[in-house]
Amino acid sequence: MKATKKDLQKLGRLQKRSDFLRFNKDSARWVSKGFTLLALPNDLPIARVGFTVTKKIEKSAVKRNRMKRRLRAIAADVLPCHAKAGVDYVLIAREPCATRLFADMTRDLRWCLEKLGHAVD
Repeated sequence: MKATKKDLQKLGRLQKRSDFLRFNKDSARWVSKGFTLLALPNDLPIARVGFTVTKKIEKSAVKRNRMKRRLRAIAADVLPCHAKAGVDYVLIAREPCATRLFADMTRDLRWCLEKLGHAVD
C-alpha cells in the first residue's frame, strides 16, 4: 500500500542526538536481514522515526546515503499505516540493506512491527 502525502505528515522525525540516545538496551528490538528495528514509547500523540547507517557498515558516504534513502522509502510506505501512535522507531541498517529487494525489506518491516506487537491496521 502506497502512503499518501497526508499519511506521511502523521510521522514525526527523530533528528537530535538526544532522541537517539534514549534508545538503550531496554528498548524493544527486532532484527531482520536488512535492518534492526528499535521501538520505544514516547509522550507524543504521533509515531516518530529515525534512521542510522554507520561507517562500520559502509565506508562510502554515497552508499550510506543510498541506504538511508531506502530506509526512508520503506518507512514512508509502511509506518503511516502500520505504526502505533506514541512510539519512537529507529531503523538501523545492516549490510544486506544495500542489495536486498525493496519488497523484501517492506515485508520485513511489517513483520518486525507485528512481532513487536506494534502493528496497527
